[in-house]
Amino acid sequence: MGAEQAAQLMAGVDRLPDVGHLVVLMLENRSFDHLLGFLYTDQGNVSATGQAYEGLTGAESNPDQNGKLVTVRRIEATDPHPYFMPGANPGEGYRPTNAQLFGAPDPPSPPVAGMQGFVTDFAAVLDRGAQPNRTVLPGTVAGDIMACHTPQTLPVLSALARGYAVCDHWFSSVPTETLPNRAFSCAATSQGHLDDSTHQFTCPSIFGRLSTAGVPWRAYGYDALPMVSGNFPDIHGASPDHFGVFTDFQAAAAGGTLAGFTLLEPSWGATGNSEHPVYDVALGEQLIQAVYRALRDGPGWDQTLLVITYDEHGGCYDHVPPPTTATPPGDGTVGEFGFDFARFGVRVPTVLVSPLIAAGTVHRSAVATAPLDHTSILRTVERRWAVPALTARDAAAGDVGAALTLDAPRTDDVLAGVAAPAAAAVNPAAGEVSHLQQVYADLVDRQFIPAGRG
Repeated sequence: MGAEQAAQLMAGVDRLPDVGHLVVLMLENRSFDHLLGFLYTDQGNVSATGQAYEGLTGAESNPDQNGKLVTVRRIEATDPHPYFMPGANPGEGYRPTNAQLFGAPDPPSPPVAGMQGFVTDFAAVLDRGAQPNRTVLPGTVAGDIMACHTPQTLPVLSALARGYAVCDHWFSSVPTETLPNRAFSCAATSQGHLDDSTHQFTCPSIFGRLSTAGVPWRAYGYDALPMVSGNFPDIHGASPDHFGVFTDFQAAAAGGTLAGFTLLEPSWGATGNSEHPVYDVALGEQLIQAVYRALRDGPGWDQTLLVITYDEHGGCYDHVPPPTTATPPGDGTVGEFGFDFARFGVRVPTVLVSPLIAAGTVHRSAVATAPLDHTSILRTVERRWAVPALTARDAAAGDVGAALTLDAPRTDDVLAGVAAPAAAAVNPAAGEVSHLQQVYADLVDRQFIPAGRG
């Protein structure tokens, strides 16, 4: 428990019990700096409440293949394809992440990250040229990995980050790709796995914990049943009413029947709204707005906490070294590549939305050795509904309850008058079959996700 949260509890002002609905929207493969680094740059990286914000100054840089420094720059709406940046899918996975952090695929000892390998690793991706399902936009160069969005290009996410709470020290749980991080967000372990080849786990999940405790939960895909429904054994036997698609979520929000815990997944296809590079980020903005609108306009809004986050950084630039103070899960599994799970992955954008949160909040863990990561979602659920931790990782994690500081719910609407953007260009990856679509198809073929439902 952090000092801020402990002080709140001692003062008798713990607001987490006021949350009846915790909703999580986890998108894909974007780093903190790439989406929110410029959020408060023009205000000297200080929020409206006077809190320090670890964003970009505009002077950050990385060397290219010739040692020339490439400075971070703003993505402008007038760029040729602002919502398809960085123009190609950067390196993902454990070894490419190491190359981005340390300049080599194997970490040094001790693993001190210089954060200077993003341009050179992206150059290696581009040097491999066009490959199946790896679109490269014409004109893309290695330095494009240093291009980052602004509040002008991402008005929805930025308005929510400024209007509620942004977590500028929230890290992905593992320095690797999607499915291990999504496993940590649901089970506080990836059972040693560090790539997307494994997508069916044998460990308990938060869904089983909630079922045992009698706490209602739901998982929604966007236009198909959620992929998570095929990932864990204690979710396979759940009744069909635990799962649905986005319109079902909207109906539950409008009808006042939201579950205690809700997980939302985007659409995984190349023309979908997951925000995976090099897919359309504007569609992700539209999805975020639709989620907020469903909750804000529903009868359960006053008791709702929405967590918007991204599973991993996806090779996109960030300047803050991930901490090396992670608590390993302690579940007896051995990490691939000899990884000990004692360091976090790269920072990812995370925004907390609730009428019990003051505008302009920058929320961090009060304990430096236990920064916020995806298992902080689990810890929040566990503390709110008094369910036991899954592994040593979530047992050591901080929750986000201390961000809820208001005595009464706010009545303002921070997205009133905010229009979600739309990409002017045609999606260059429209013909691709994404790797998560392939994962999903495999889970259906193996009957972990029932075909035809949803």
